[in-house]
Amino acid sequence: MDIYNNKNVWKLTLLFMAVLIGVGTLWYTESFLKELRHEEEKNIKIWADAVTVAASSTSGEDLSFAISIIENNSTVPVILVDDKGNIIASRNLKKGKENDEDYLEKQIVKMALEHDPIEIPYLDNSKNFLYFSESVMLTKLRVYPVVMLVVIALFVGIAYLAFSSSRKAEQNRVWTGMAKETAHQIGTPLSSLMGWIEILRTQNTDESMLKEMENDISRLTIITERFSKIGSQPKLEKGDVKELIEQSVTYFKRRISQKIDLSFTTDDLNSFHVIMNPQLMGWVIENLIRNAVDAIEREGSIKIHVSESAKYLKIEVEDTGKGIPYRQLKAVFRPGFTTKSRGWGLGLSLAKRIVENYHKGKISVAKSELGSGTTFRISLPKA
Repeated sequence: MDIYNNKNVWKLTLLFMAVLIGVGTLWYTESFLKELRHEEEKNIKIWADAVTVAASSTSGEDLSFAISIIENNSTVPVILVDDKGNIIASRNLKKGKENDEDYLEKQIVKMALEHDPIEIPYLDNSKNFLYFSESVMLTKLRVYPVVMLVVIALFVGIAYLAFSSSRKAEQNRVWTGMAKETAHQIGTPLSSLMGWIEILRTQNTDESMLKEMENDISRLTIITERFSKIGSQPKLEKGDVKELIEQSVTYFKRRISQKIDLSFTTDDLNSFHVIMNPQLMGWVIENLIRNAVDAIEREGSIKIHVSESAKYLKIEVEDTGKGIPYRQLKAVFRPGFTTKSRGWGLGLSLAKRIVENYHKGKISVAKSELGSGTTFRISLPKA
């Protein structure tokens, strides 16, 4: 059961809602800005009409009214040019640039791209042209919703990361506590079992049976030590990967179905040594073998092969089981993911942490095909 399915649905739903809100906000803002832009264009045309009246009127009243309209434009940048291209006047431009001809020429080109200039005719048949652009306020309003959405997105992102980190830290403490408590609880019956084996030995019990029981107790002791070390920094040392895998293969061959062929091969390598914690890395190999056994329903094979690249020693565990669906490949290493009817789905998640966090290596699904099997690949830095 994949406990992340519901979480993914919620995440996608929230993402869709966020996108919908963002698109709606931008659409509404753009509609509002369109109305403001239309109003500014109307005001500029009134300003142009006022210039025409001021230039051609002989009435003092009309002239005063026109001048008052002109002076009331304190936001929209405008440049007035005659029919020969000479700049007559400008208003609401960058301070200190009113007399900078290069700056004004560039502004005229920019304004012409934004709006067609307004033609102002005079009584003597001459013409002026009024160039204009959006006001500073309109420009700020255009940028504001984008800035607002970015700030909201950053806030939500930071809050989500903080919440996720806090939740993961709490989960880690819970798993660490459970692991240590499990190790503590297993310790008592293990000591008792060792005592019972010695009693059975005094009663002339078959020594081969006792030896196998001791092997199982030894395995349980190793598992207990692994659990007890979860949450603490493991000690790394130079170790032989080949020897580690051979031990695991030998142990499992006697405990899995005879219909499953478990084999181990290697390339002709100069060295099988890596810097590792043998107990934790052994647990990773065993976990992959157990998963492979579970994936094989009746009979099949599990092949473990070790090869090398320039910097890494590669371990591949290939089975002929049922395979993993493509859509689940990215989820197999997530805590809680499992295709089994029983289990917590922590094995591959812990394996990933052991390989990548503690050993600075890599673990991945090299390939998987439904009905044909799966290959997991571990890459460890060579010693």
